[in-house]
Amino acid sequence: MRNVTYVVFGLALLAGSLWNSSVSAARQGDMVQTHIGHVMTSFQAAPMEEGLLPTATAEARTAAQHAALTVGSEGDLDAMKRHAGHVLHALDPEVEAQGPGLGYGVKRAAMGVAQHIGLAAMAPGASANVMTHATHVSTSANNVVTRADELVAVAQQIRAAATAEEANAHLTALNMLAEQLYAGVDANEDGRVGWQAGEGGLQQAEMHMQLMLKGEGA
Repeated sequence: MRNVTYVVFGLALLAGSLWNSSVSAARQGDMVQTHIGHVMTSFQAAPMEEGLLPTATAEARTAAQHAALTVGSEGDLDAMKRHAGHVLHALDPEVEAQGPGLGYGVKRAAMGVAQHIGLAAMAPGASANVMTHATHVSTSANNVVTRADELVAVAQQIRAAATAEEANAHLTALNMLAEQLYAGVDANEDGRVGWQAGEGGLQQAEMHMQLMLKGEGA
């Protein structure tokens, strides 16, 4: 009788251990999916709780739109300064609080993309597919952060200009960098825009997130 009891108790321990292992594995997988979700679909701190990558893309479009409007306002110093301010707001509301953007900023959203896709890759249970594309996504997102900083500096030069001619000198750089936030740039002139440092933008981050999701069967 005692031996039977020991066997039953041992089986119960084994079942409990297997259940705990199963729960632990599920939770690890959940963390991977949670951070991917923060990037793609929903992040509580973002406007309307949108994903960080869609938020960055929306803000980048606003920045590019108002960068283009500075060209349309060439010769009108006040108008150029106004649109440069709108570019700043879309990039970083801590630099310019008022504007037509979402109030979150390209820079903050792109930093969030890099952070959360990195957390997905580091979570226990992350697949090789997630880890590979996470590198591509985070590199592209960090490129966007760098370009946002460069763009802030150019927009601030326009805001500080004393004459229309002085402001005009910065319009080409403003528009080039604003377009590169999404499109990236073929820095090595090989005929394509990759995800690598200095190249990829939000478009490349989106592409590699889709490749990641496809690899996960989503």
